[in-house]
Amino acid sequence: MTVVTVQGIAEREVYSWRLTACPRSVARWRRVAAETVAMLGGDQDAVALARLGLSELLSNVVKHVADRRCLLVIAAEGENLRVTVQDRSVEVPAVMNPRTDEECGRGLWLLREMAKDLGYICFPGGKAVWFRCPLVRGSEGSVCAPRGGE
Repeated sequence: MTVVTVQGIAEREVYSWRLTACPRSVARWRRVAAETVAMLGGDQDAVALARLGLSELLSNVVKHVADRRCLLVIAAEGENLRVTVQDRSVEVPAVMNPRTDEECGRGLWLLREMAKDLGYICFPGGKAVWFRCPLVRGSEGSVCAPRGGE
């Protein structure tokens, strides 16, 4: 595993890796994300959400993108953490409100409920899907608790 980019810009520290998403590598990238978030000063909630969210984003690349080469970016932006996966598909992600009896379709919905922000941006030849959360739990409560409840 090679770190492609390490940047330290005022109030921003960025790490990125080029990888090919595959089912057997998701656990390894979850560990990389956990180590990176902890190194950036993230608390256990930020580490847990980074692991969960990255699993969802990489799994979506595996399931929905023909060319699985992608770019993982983990950045500290002031008091926040941003995790981004850029892939080579222009198909926009769909956040569904799953019924209780459905077996799939919960991942992005759950991530949206747990993260401070979830979004995407399209560009020629692909898109970037990202989520953001506090590096350290503050007055907002636990990062891992869904918004609007416990």
